[in-house]
Amino acid sequence: MNSLMTRGNPFDDLFKDLMSPGFFIRPLHGDPLPQSIKVDVKESDGAYTVQAELPGVAKEDIQVTVEGNVVTLRAEVKQQDSQTADEKTLRSERYFGSVERSFQLPADIDNSQAKAKFDNGVLSLTLPKRQGSSSGHRLEID
Repeated sequence: MNSLMTRGNPFDDLFKDLMSPGFFIRPLHGDPLPQSIKVDVKESDGAYTVQAELPGVAKEDIQVTVEGNVVTLRAEVKQQDSQTADEKTLRSERYFGSVERSFQLPADIDNSQAKAKFDNGVLSLTLPKRQGSSSGHRLEID
């Protein structure tokens, strides 16, 4: 009879959510800083295609580095409230932060043919497979 499942108390779950470290420290506007960069990686015969979600990030604040078969994505988020000349600031809330993710692909990347494009919060990478040695390279984002 000890194998019966027990049901959790819904009030315990609510209390746990309310007392979580980030519950009361949330931005009042905009999207919160992502905890990690979500990626989709696809492979074809000659290349890898990577799509990464980076909502709320400006193109200038994204860095893509490729070293051999390791891809590193780094993004910095800057959000702040604006104010006009005839206003008096009573409260100012802004947040800054960065997020980074690295992953390894099965084959080295040809840095000279690699391409990056950023559109509507989605970073798209085309990473051709390399047939020899390679060195680190930072991609320019279109």
